Amino acid sequence: MNSKIFRSILLVSLIVFLSSLLFIMGSLHSYFTSVQQNQLKIEAQLAAAGVSLLGEEYLKNFDEESFRLTWIAEDGTVLYDNKSPSGGMENHLEREEIKEAFESGYGESKRYSDTLSERLLYSATLLPDGSVLRVSNAQSAIWLLMLGFTHQIILVIGIALVLSLILAFQLSKRITEPINRIDPNEPEQYIGKEEYKEIEPLLERMDQLQKKAKKNQAELENMSKIRQDFTANVSHELKTPLQAISGCAELLEQGMVKEEDIPAFAGKIRMESQRMTNLVEDIIHLTELDSGGRDYRREIVDLKRVAENAVSSLRPIAEERGIQLTLVGESAEMMGFPDVLYSIVFNLCDNAIKYNRSGGKVEVRVENGPSFASLSVKDTGIGIPEECRERIFERFYRIDKSRSKEVGGTGLGLSIVKHGAIIHDATVQVESVPDCGTEFFLDFPKAFSG
Repeated sequence: MNSKIFRSILLVSLIVFLSSLLFIMGSLHSYFTSVQQNQLKIEAQLAAAGVSLLGEEYLKNFDEESFRLTWIAEDGTVLYDNKSPSGGMENHLEREEIKEAFESGYGESKRYSDTLSERLLYSATLLPDGSVLRVSNAQSAIWLLMLGFTHQIILVIGIALVLSLILAFQLSKRITEPINRIDPNEPEQYIGKEEYKEIEPLLERMDQLQKKAKKNQAELENMSKIRQDFTANVSHELKTPLQAISGCAELLEQGMVKEEDIPAFAGKIRMESQRMTNLVEDIIHLTELDSGGRDYRREIVDLKRVAENAVSSLRPIAEERGIQLTLVGESAEMMGFPDVLYSIVFNLCDNAIKYNRSGGKVEVRVENGPSFASLSVKDTGIGIPEECRERIFERFYRIDKSRSKEVGGTGLGLSIVKHGAIIHDATVQVESVPDCGTEFFLDFPKAFSG
């Protein structure tokens, strides 16, 4: 970057210098032409005085070879020319400087001379006898002017080149040095400082990207930790039923179980197998939800109809445990994923039944609002301590591990509820009083971005 800035500054400096040099030479050429024209006018006036006194004799004795003298009669005929025979020259009456001299007494012009094949300056003066004396001289070309200043121009170019190199080096260093000092990990510390004022938008952008990168890194680390914890928890959760199944099977295989105890051992194996099946199904379901619901079909669905199906599936279990499970409310249509909504209602009701008391109640309510379809599940169970409410949606988190094992919970039910709500852009709230009961509230937007 430093070399690129150096080359750019050097190139600009040289372009400015050369442009200035050309402008100066053009101005000098114009100035010297004006001086030359004035000098020519003086020469014309002096020569006119000589011709007025001595006539053609003065012209013949004029030995200045740098000037061209032409004497023109009143009718435009050339009477004398010191550079060319006058007899073969054309009439000069229409020449600009001649016409002007006849009209006002003096005239001047500059043009290319076909006779001498060069660009000339002309100065014409009217004589007392009515004729005109014209003096002309070759106009100095700009390249001749530059040739005359060759040594000076070379010296100026050399000095300008050296100064341009020094200037380009100093400026490029001054520009890049503060930039090279920037710590990309903490760009916010340079915002507001005078030397970084021009690149503040870049620093602000860098700061935003840095914060975003740190946030993403934290999220990745958190996700990695969650994944590690999840793997460890899955291994632990599967290990317990596998050990139980393996132990029962080994005892049966070795004939160490009394015949009347075989049904109990078989029941234990079936129960632990079912526990593993439920765990695997919940893990698969949770993994699908983690993908953002890409594998689910989105359609218009009646939340109350979904709740009716979930309640119907769980009613036998509720009755078996002496729990009264009811559904109240109204039809509420919304855009959603039917299978995910079913899992949400099912898991909330399943938890409400498992962590309830014998003779307790579970009430499911569906309400239809202008923009939201609302679901609430209320129970009269053991409740959730306040210090545990922020963690209940974590995977495999259990408030009472012994009771969870007793009722056969996988510890993933509320995680499924949370992720199901996320892909529906829904909000989840919990109100609970220990030993009195818990109520979950979910508001589903009828139209969502999922």
